[in-house]
This record gives sequence, structure tokens and C-alpha cells, in this order.
Amino acid sequence: MQKRVLGNGNLEVSAIGLGCMGMSQSYGPNPGDRQEMISLIRTAVERGITFFDTAEVYGPFANEELVGEALAPVRDRVVIATKFGFDLGPDGDNRGVNSRPEHIKEAAEGSLRRLGVETIDLYYQHRVDPDVPIEEVAGAVKDRIWEGKVRHFGMSEAAAQTIRRAHAVQPVTAVQSEYSLWWRRPEEEEVLPALEELGIGFVPYSPLGKGFLTGKIDENAAFASNDIRNTIPRFTPEARKANQALVDLLGSIAQRKNATPAQIALAWLLAQKPWIAPIPGTRRPERLDENIGAAAVELTPDDLREIENAASEITVQGARYPEELERMTGR
Repeated sequence: MQKRVLGNGNLEVSAIGLGCMGMSQSYGPNPGDRQEMISLIRTAVERGITFFDTAEVYGPFANEELVGEALAPVRDRVVIATKFGFDLGPDGDNRGVNSRPEHIKEAAEGSLRRLGVETIDLYYQHRVDPDVPIEEVAGAVKDRIWEGKVRHFGMSEAAAQTIRRAHAVQPVTAVQSEYSLWWRRPEEEEVLPALEELGIGFVPYSPLGKGFLTGKIDENAAFASNDIRNTIPRFTPEARKANQALVDLLGSIAQRKNATPAQIALAWLLAQKPWIAPIPGTRRPERLDENIGAAAVELTPDDLREIENAASEITVQGARYPEELERMTGR
């Protein structure tokens, strides 16, 4: 597996990481069997993945415990990223965003305990808190770095000007936001140019469009009652039918490259910048192998131009989040 470096702090990670959220929530009918998920994470390490993504709110809490147990035998070989920024009750009820400095300190201690580690490699603010100046947030994470509890500071779904303000207090190593061929806001809102200027890495989540860009989901697909995609406007049958054109584009390139649509979608991301490391998630070993295989797919400048030209003619239908969730992004 190729390696990539995130940020000026030289955080080295595998070119493709593993997003672990779906192992505990969101993609029904039930979270993955715990032992099977532990085995999957350890298989990922054997296959060359060194970059694992979790958060206290996933589960809640359960995903950090799962990731910590799975990676304990190989702790010195991996980078574990987790996130703070929500006010979670003892039983996991989510009471909204909370990035007050005292809460960050408390949240970090909880994550360290659940992960079973002495230091969090990459600690993201999960969502910007409009009630706490970002300078105070960056200062609180800087304190955790001085204590040796955190190695690197990250942000998620933050606007360019917010990233700049935080970076002036504590250098940001990586920003995590949704980015793929069907969600390109980081380009449109000047996030990627700001990251390049400041020397900050970028970690695209949902790089396969919550599964749509794999080509395995069409207008007739049915989701379990507790699958998050039931709440997403982009996954209505009408939107899926309209958006099939994007999957068809990936499929045509994939056929020429002896690859899959998912591999082309990931290879496109890897080709954008050398400091981008996507984190596709899965609960299935065969999908893990497919995603890893994307790192070996080479897209030529002509391929990239073809994709860009064709994609520019496709208008993706449907919002990526329900309105209440979208309001929490890009601040």
C-alpha cells in the first residue's frame, strides 16, 4: 500500500484508510458482528491499511471500543483518528454540539480510555460549534498536545476561513469533509486551495457516496428501516434514477481499466492531490479488498480530463443531508 503524508506535521498514513463508523451504526439492519468487525480491521492492517477513523459519537462510544480492541496488538503500526464535539450523555444521548475547552478535555480522556491508548494520533473537531470561538477550540487541543494526550489536530466540515483561524493557533494536520465525484463542495468553497496553501492534508469521508458510486444501488434498491440513507434526499428513488448517469460514467471508465466503479471513484480522489487520503468504510472483506485495489488503478491525464468533462455535464439530484444536518456543516 502506498503511503501519503498529511500536513506539515508529517503524519504518514496509508493512501486509503478505513472508516469504521458503519461497523457500529447507520447502515442497518444491524451493526456488524463484533468479532467479525475486529477480524476485518485486523485484515485491513495485514493488507497495508494503517489509517483508521472513528469517533466518540459512533455507537455512541461503542465504535471507539471496537477499534481500540481490534488495533491493540498492532498499535505501533497504525494511526487512529477520533473526534470530539458533541455533548453526549452517559447513555449516549446526543444533546448537540459542544466544543467548550473543558468539554474537550473530558472528551479526550473518554476517547483515550475507550481506545485503550496513551495518545490519540489525530483528534478532529467533529463539527464546528458556533457558540465557541474556534481559537479557543484550537487552544484546548493544543493543551492536549502539550500534555502528550494528542499528536495532531484535525477539523471536520469546516469552512476555509474557520480553518485559517484555527491553524493560526494550533497547526491543523488534516481536515475531514465529504468529497467525491458527486459532492464537490470542498472545491467550490475554496477549502482545498486553503489546505494546499497552509500545508494541511485532506481526508474525504463518504468517498463512494454512501455506497451509490459502487454501482450496486439503483432506483429499485430497498434499505432497512434504520438505514440512514432513508433520510437522505439524494437517496430517494427519483434521485437515484437521475444520478445513475454518474455511475454509468464510472462504469465506462472501469471497463477500460479492468476495475470497478468504486475503484475508479477512489482512484479519482487519489489523483486530485498527493495529500488526499480517503477513508471508505465497509463491513465486508470483499469490499475491503476492492477498495484497497483502487490504490493500484492509474488514471492518466486523458482519463481525468474525460471524467471531468463528462461529470461537468451531469447535475447530481438531491441534497446530501436532511436540512438539520446540513446546517451543521461548512461553518
